[in-house]
Amino acid sequence: MLAVLGTLAGVGIAGLTALGVWQVERRAWKLDLIDTVEQRIHAAPVTAPGPAAWPAITPASAAYRRVTVRGHYLNDRETRVQAVTDLGPGFWVVTPLITDAGFTVLVNRGFVPTERRDPATRQNGDIAGQTAVTGLLRLTEPKGAFLRANDAATDRWYSRDVAAIAAARGLGTVSPYFIDADAADLPGGAPRGGLTVVAFPNNHLVYALTWFALAAMLAGLSAFVTRDEWRRMAERRPNPRRGVRT
Repeated sequence: MLAVLGTLAGVGIAGLTALGVWQVERRAWKLDLIDTVEQRIHAAPVTAPGPAAWPAITPASAAYRRVTVRGHYLNDRETRVQAVTDLGPGFWVVTPLITDAGFTVLVNRGFVPTERRDPATRQNGDIAGQTAVTGLLRLTEPKGAFLRANDAATDRWYSRDVAAIAAARGLGTVSPYFIDADAADLPGGAPRGGLTVVAFPNNHLVYALTWFALAAMLAGLSAFVTRDEWRRMAERRPNPRRGVRT
């Protein structure tokens, strides 16, 4: 019995220690990610990648890079995506941009409150003709948000799913990313760009310490039980000197 308990305890200690080590590795990865993104969002903008570069775009290689592109908006094909920001509830205004390079990219021009969802309430905010856009490259957000799926049929959008929005608006092939536009001075102040939240929760050290502490507690408990069991076994072992009279 003691051997079985010792084996189980050993497996448990090894598993908990492995989880702690994994969290330490995750913490190192997260710190590297935070440092990389911090450098990207403050770097000088580069030209938004065209079709030749799309297959190589991954979160690790491109997410949150500052990019710039020139072209003209298709204001009549905008999509409103539900959002909650520091300014309250409302919508992201996502508008297709036909670039001078010939491809189409979705641009999240910024936030509008619920009462300005209707484009008629912010016509002065539309940009006609050629324009330049600078912002952060963001990877598509497929399917929807937590527990809320995008519904193209009813025009209800909860995430910026590039492919689904492109299909719903009849845009054909678009870039696999969208651009979160920087803040811009628009008539009426809407949409309001530059509201990208760049935050990565980093609780891995707490998790690692928790797993290591549990491993140490299990090791301590195992040592106590083992010592106690050995003591009991010693007490039950026959003593050949017991009963000998001198």
